[in-house]
Amino acid sequence: MKIDDIARLAGVSKAAVSLAFNNKPGVSEQTREHILNIAQIHGYKPRTAKTGKEIYKPNAIIRFVACKNTDIVTEHYDTLPFFNELIHHITEQVKQHGNTLIISSIDLQRIQHELEVLEKEQPSAGILLLGTNLTPPMIQHIQSIHANVVILDTCFEYVDANFVSINNTLGGYQAGKHIVNLGHRHIGYVKSNTRIPNFIKREEGFRAALAEHDLIVNESLTFDLHPMRVMPQEDFQQAIQQLQEVPTAIFCENDYMAISAIKSLQNIGIRVPEDISVMGFDNIFEAKVISPELTTVHVKKDILAKTAVKLIIDHLDNRENSGAHIYVNTEVVERRSCIPLVSSPGE
Repeated sequence: MKIDDIARLAGVSKAAVSLAFNNKPGVSEQTREHILNIAQIHGYKPRTAKTGKEIYKPNAIIRFVACKNTDIVTEHYDTLPFFNELIHHITEQVKQHGNTLIISSIDLQRIQHELEVLEKEQPSAGILLLGTNLTPPMIQHIQSIHANVVILDTCFEYVDANFVSINNTLGGYQAGKHIVNLGHRHIGYVKSNTRIPNFIKREEGFRAALAEHDLIVNESLTFDLHPMRVMPQEDFQQAIQQLQEVPTAIFCENDYMAISAIKSLQNIGIRVPEDISVMGFDNIFEAKVISPELTTVHVKKDILAKTAVKLIIDHLDNRENSGAHIYVNTEVVERRSCIPLVSSPGE
């Protein structure tokens, strides 16, 4: 395809196309965006007259891809608070840069084939990949399909790619420090029965914080829950009831599990936080709705989105082509589900 073809398809002169491609005055912004959009749709890559570098194209298509499975990123993942909020911020950021966001959901086991088909049908300028449950080989296959990929919500230190992730280790550490600073020593841990890097790193950080005070989580106080179900869970209730001494505080690897834990404890007559303090991770909307309101680790979904979109745009502008591993730090949000340990008389 040549510049004459772009002019014909856009219904403008060849000179107008040249002005638009070189970002020069002489055409309206609306006409410029129309011309660049036509070029993008038809796979034409304009180059600046002076530098020969690809120029930034407003109204480019950015594709957000969620890789679905039955454990974490489920069929209706976009209705879940964490992912819903993240997508909202990504949409806003893409709009601010004058581009269009297309959201695609693909089954995890068919990711490479289906993404190839999508890109053939409608080429994108960049892919934001929700990598929560991806493996390194999957990421490397996707990189072979597109040159401008940013992976969100996970990070593999030994993979040369653009990653924007929560600082999960820091968040787990902050949670551990918070619980210990409240005076708790007999501490429980609720972990996901599906292990992904995010949860593993949260556990590492949490245990590191306890180790600084010569504390550990006993195996009898470690409980497995489904990571995405917000409901009382019978197995957890039975495990708590069988304990000779219940923990005074419990940390859960995400807010869904924390809310499930609170509901389960209340079902069997255990008060939160008077009998057991409960802490979560993510700071989803429901954390402020549950009673008592949930103390949790705040994940800055807006910063995750802004950082990831900037990496995509920087690549389009040729300002930065090398891979980057970026971690967004977390912070504790104190609410009513955690209280200081009150010692019994005589202790």
